Amino acid sequence: MGNDHKLGKNKKFFKYFKEYEWSNIIAMMRNNRLDPKICKEDFKDKLVVITGATSGIGYLTARKYAAMGANLLCINRNILKSEALCLEIGQEFGVRCEYKIADLSRLAEIFQVAKELSAMNLPIDVLIHNAGVYLTKRELTSDGLEKVFVVHYLSSFVINYLLMEKLKSQEKARIILVGSEGHRFAAWGLRLEDLNWEKRSYSGLKSYGSAKTAQLLSMIVFADQFQNSGVTINTMHPGAVKTETGQENGPVYRWFKRNFLDKTLRSPEISAEALYYLGVSKEMEAVSGKFFNLTAEEEPAPPALDREVAGELWNISLELSGLHQ
Repeated sequence: MGNDHKLGKNKKFFKYFKEYEWSNIIAMMRNNRLDPKICKEDFKDKLVVITGATSGIGYLTARKYAAMGANLLCINRNILKSEALCLEIGQEFGVRCEYKIADLSRLAEIFQVAKELSAMNLPIDVLIHNAGVYLTKRELTSDGLEKVFVVHYLSSFVINYLLMEKLKSQEKARIILVGSEGHRFAAWGLRLEDLNWEKRSYSGLKSYGSAKTAQLLSMIVFADQFQNSGVTINTMHPGAVKTETGQENGPVYRWFKRNFLDKTLRSPEISAEALYYLGVSKEMEAVSGKFFNLTAEEEPAPPALDREVAGELWNISLELSGLHQ
């Protein structure tokens, strides 16, 4: 079994190595400097669901959609911040803002919120998976799963899976995964036999890259599932922007982020503009299964395009989450 796995790994390494193209890296570097396309259409009385909406990209995206007339349903961890957010948005924009409390690192809470969304009578016009976490040390959730993988990938997988029938019945909806160029850190693909990082050394960049690669792989299968239904799913890199991600880490990381990383970053307002464009623009009506750097379409790294691995990951995800019972 061990030798078979090693052979499989080597085979994938050579497959991906041959598929890498410098033109894609050059395109990424060029696109990193671009501003997003702007959508000026309003979104009056539509419903937008956003995870992680109390700070950073999620907060500014909630405000952008509200400013254009949309009603909001925010899924957050913190009740006080959620109340403050909805009060602010209601008073400032005169739209409806509600929230649900869920820790998206806990399977029971992910399932609970997904079932509540599925049971709603109102159609969900746009669903934005924005919640995220960046950890420099490996951390397991209460379910015994690696935390970055659950928050960035498994939570969105479960919610999308449980909402499939509702969204299809609406005959129109857009799902946007806030992904990352950081998926390129998983340069040689996912280690499906070690998603919990028990057999290799853990690093923040590698775990983040793996989770973001998993996200893109699930998008392939969801795009197939939603074909000809009026439901689309796309992934967006939010640009090199300043956010509060990483506050869970130690004082050394936080100091480095504040004094070095943050000084090179742009305002997350560009991310909000891009998420509005992808969610509302008529130009995006039938676009699905694509990866965008803000609003510029790009080709992901080869491991994120591997349909064989996407199918394997889909089945593993059903088992890990308990959907296959």
